[in-house]
Amino acid sequence: MLVTTEGIVLHFIKYGESSVITTIYTRDFGRQSYMINAARSKKSKNKASLLQPLFLVDLVAYQKQSRELHRVKELKSNQPYQNIACDITKSTQVILLAEILYKTLNEQESFPEMFDFIKSALLYFDLLEEGASNFYLFFLFRLTEYLGFLPNTTKISFEGWFDLKKGAVVPFQPSHPHFANTEVTEHLISLSTLKINELAEFKISRTMRDSLLTVLVDYYQLHFESLGEIKSLKVLREVFQ
Repeated sequence: MLVTTEGIVLHFIKYGESSVITTIYTRDFGRQSYMINAARSKKSKNKASLLQPLFLVDLVAYQKQSRELHRVKELKSNQPYQNIACDITKSTQVILLAEILYKTLNEQESFPEMFDFIKSALLYFDLLEEGASNFYLFFLFRLTEYLGFLPNTTKISFEGWFDLKKGAVVPFQPSHPHFANTEVTEHLISLSTLKINELAEFKISRTMRDSLLTVLVDYYQLHFESLGEIKSLKVLREVFQ
């Protein structure tokens, strides 16, 4: 069956001399794997350049429900980014988010609301000037809602600790090590109410930004055992030093 859909590129690997196998999160079919023949050949008009992390694409593909790997007939850019590819502080965030999305978006079924959230957030981020360094924190927190484990950040006492196991702010320090201290918890609560157009108003230090990232990644790892080591974390931390 020949299908047409929008997609967000998550990952690709080279296959043979000129082809690639790419994982794309599609609006109509969820996560799918596609073979793109001769994607790296001179005659292909450099299709591989469209397969960078979280690039937005339109594709026409031969797709069968019984198959794990489908074949792309046509591939073109959906909405080209203006700044992400040439801004290292943005591109490193996108690489991190692509790695996490690749490891967490496993459903092969349509979820238009999540697709639209990811796409619209990325397009806003591409043009964002002030507060761009807070984007990945906002994105990772908001994504938990679509993945089904949105934290409960309601504080019920004067002090609060975010308990990663419970996914909630609790009034007493947990007895296990999976929690955020009171200072980090306060900033997590602030992050939870933040809108994307308010990123510039979220004033935090580099140390606090890294602490929040650590908490969010740990929280994801508790829900996705397959997440493992996030290799792009090291690069992002070097860029944001």
